[in-house]
Amino acid sequence: MRHFGHIAPEVRQRLFHREPCAFTADSPPHLLASALGATLYSPATRPRLADDILKQGGRGVTSMVVCLEDSIDDAEVADAEENLVRQFADLAERGVEPPLLFVRVRAAEQIPDLTRRLGPSLRLLSGFVLPKFTEERGVPFLEALTVAETATDALGGRRLFAMPVLESPELLHLESRAETLAGIARTVDKYRDRVLALRLGVTDFCSAYGLRRPPDMTAYDVQIVASVIADVVNVLGRADGTGFTVTGPVWEYFRVQERMFKPQLRRSPFLEGRAEELRQALIEHDMDGLLREIELDRANGLLGKTCIHPSHVLPVHALSVVSHEEFSDAEDILRPERGGGGVLRSSYTNKMNEVKPHRAWAERTLRRAEVFGVAKEDVGFVELLTAGLPG
Repeated sequence: MRHFGHIAPEVRQRLFHREPCAFTADSPPHLLASALGATLYSPATRPRLADDILKQGGRGVTSMVVCLEDSIDDAEVADAEENLVRQFADLAERGVEPPLLFVRVRAAEQIPDLTRRLGPSLRLLSGFVLPKFTEERGVPFLEALTVAETATDALGGRRLFAMPVLESPELLHLESRAETLAGIARTVDKYRDRVLALRLGVTDFCSAYGLRRPPDMTAYDVQIVASVIADVVNVLGRADGTGFTVTGPVWEYFRVQERMFKPQLRRSPFLEGRAEELRQALIEHDMDGLLREIELDRANGLLGKTCIHPSHVLPVHALSVVSHEEFSDAEDILRPERGGGGVLRSSYTNKMNEVKPHRAWAERTLRRAEVFGVAKEDVGFVELLTAGLPG
């Protein structure tokens, strides 16, 4: 699979200065962590789950979470588990590579139970999402994952990863935040080879104070939430080799009438030069908040995003593509002859690049460029979004 792999090769060649790389579930962890992109959640109760997974994979989704936790009623868990096992078996029989698949569990004991029940179809699973993660609650999940992986031969040597969700009240509350963060840091560092990425559960943070951000505001406009995101990145997202990939929070809003703005987007910006008008079409259909939040995610050190609606996937991916200008700056900064430091004018002649202070940014930018690609000089967000829209 690859980002934008669902569009025609000739269109990719027109869009990209450097195309996104191909990857599989067996690719190195650092590559997979960067490549998660818009991770689409789906309740495990969906009766046509296998069809849904393949459909979304064909539309550009590269990672999905099948949820057994908050998205289903407590009384539905047993039926949801049975449906999950049945749908994975169906997927395995079809022989088509799905997106990276994860299961969000409620309790640690579900991990060995599900790995046993999945049988041969376990090979389709990339790991588990661990809810309300703290040191106390997280260790049993991670130990169960280790035991489950060791006990099964169905993986054929492939590792099962964990994606802890940071969403507990202890992390939100000021009096317990530092201690909770320190405990989480100890735990994920101990199990570093198993932790693929850390996910932020902003909906739970808001719930603790009876808050819900409106569609014209981002998570960063809710100051109590923004402060937690900042502290999580401060402790767990450092660029010194000790940090982890931290993904952006879920965007809760969508329009069922998604196709309302598609006719406008279908008018090719390559031919008509109407990029700003097309962007306004998105803004008018409740997408402005999402677009701003994606940009703020990246500005605050987050990569990828939790999504609950397919219409959010392409905006996340389109805004994750590295611009030609960013790529040029990153390459200039990382040239071997610049190893001693110094300051240089950017190739776009609009900024100064300081080699030592900007090195970590440049390295992170090139990692993003590897999985999301580099746009051509005259290609922007709207062109990328337009090309990726399903028919």
